[in-house]
Amino acid sequence: MTLTAFLAVALLHLMAAISPGPAVLMAARTGVTEGMRTGAFLAMGIGAGAVVWASAALFGLALVFQAAPALLWTLKIVGGLYLIHMAWRMWVEADTPLDMSQDARPPRSALSAFRLGLMTQLSNPKPAVLFSAIFIGTVPQGTPFWVIAALLVVVFLNEAIWNTLVARVFSFERSKTAYISLKTIIDRCFGGLLALLGLKIAAT
Repeated sequence: MTLTAFLAVALLHLMAAISPGPAVLMAARTGVTEGMRTGAFLAMGIGAGAVVWASAALFGLALVFQAAPALLWTLKIVGGLYLIHMAWRMWVEADTPLDMSQDARPPRSALSAFRLGLMTQLSNPKPAVLFSAIFIGTVPQGTPFWVIAALLVVVFLNEAIWNTLVARVFSFERSKTAYISLKTIIDRCFGGLLALLGLKIAAT
């Protein structure tokens, strides 16, 4: 694998990571409601989920999907339903005021945030297809293991760094102030968008 091909894969995946989707949406909401630290652990979970899909693509999951289309269909339905479930929770809890007092419930634990990021990423099987399309023609047979490992590190860093930045931007005090004043509207917008993404994943 040439250096040019390696950099092309890194850039293509970065553009895919930046594009709005369930992971970016969850990073934004976590940043504004639970802060930068929780958002960073969520972003690491998102990165780990991307590594799972990238590894699956490198080791032939796309061929499995071609041989057994029902498996991809099942994964899309299950993933879409998971996102719709999270969207429903956002929607019904939108009217609940955000308690910013000292006695308010603390942000979720690092493990819980990581797990949420991981499940959010794994709920969307489309990255496996995307990675397969990117890797075909750029990762030839016999590519050394250290090159594959480096690709997976890049995938993790692209997702983790980008979503940490998203969480950081939404964790600023000005963002929180705007969120508190418009919580019901924003939460229902987040929930509606997440539900639409879940339906799109399940239906396409």
